[in-house]
Amino acid sequence: MSLRARGWNPIWLRRFDSKVCLAFFIIHVENQAQPGRNFGRRLFRYFSRLHDKYDLPVYPIVVFSFASPRKPQANAYSVEFPNKVVMEFHYDVIQLNGLNWRDFLNKPSPVAAALMAKMNIARSDRVRVKLECLRLLATLRLNRAKMKLTSGFVDAYLDLNREEQAAFEAEVQALAADETEEVMEIVTSWMREGLKQGRRQGRTEGRREGLEEGQLRAARADVLEILEARFKKVPAGMKKTLRAIEDRKRLRLLLRQAATAANLKEFQRHLVESA
Repeated sequence: MSLRARGWNPIWLRRFDSKVCLAFFIIHVENQAQPGRNFGRRLFRYFSRLHDKYDLPVYPIVVFSFASPRKPQANAYSVEFPNKVVMEFHYDVIQLNGLNWRDFLNKPSPVAAALMAKMNIARSDRVRVKLECLRLLATLRLNRAKMKLTSGFVDAYLDLNREEQAAFEAEVQALAADETEEVMEIVTSWMREGLKQGRRQGRTEGRREGLEEGQLRAARADVLEILEARFKKVPAGMKKTLRAIEDRKRLRLLLRQAATAANLKEFQRHLVESA
């Protein structure tokens, strides 16, 4: 498996002295969505394999995206004996629930826009954070696939309840006309459907059922679009399984897996396990 497929990007460094030199190293970024024991040992195992396989320095980083605990997580793993420390392995930790979303509000980065939704957010700020994430994305001028992927993270990570959704819709409508158009353009398809149909909720049961079915179709399409953008060709059997899913919560989970899975085989495993 290639480095790029696993999210490991070689970086070129220049040292400006009498000669220009090139150096290579690997940045290994590991995402951890759930707290777990022995994480440092597992990360060290990955580090060792990379270092041994490519014979290059490896810079390890972990992104903790879980909601709790908020206690700072360990950033080192060691092997010790009573008379000596045999090995100390250190890695950088980015713990999203310990970061303040306001600190990233004006950073022109799609990563900041996507991950802001997993940072430390007060309940009263949830609507504003979702709106600000989309406003930030609107200024980045990403291509369609990247915009779809990033806005999908925002929608999946910051899923508003009915009251918050109504407040969010009101905030969108209060934006300036040109800004409203830019924000609405990048909202994921199921959210667009919800915003348009939400105004008509309560009129008839049939329309409510139509809204739910429309949201399901759009959610399935979003998962497929991300898979096709990342892996080009999606097997017909996998498409058939996705189109049969009737659970929006499961589809939101699969959207995250589509965006983070290393390959289609890994996504297939998540697809089976989520059933």
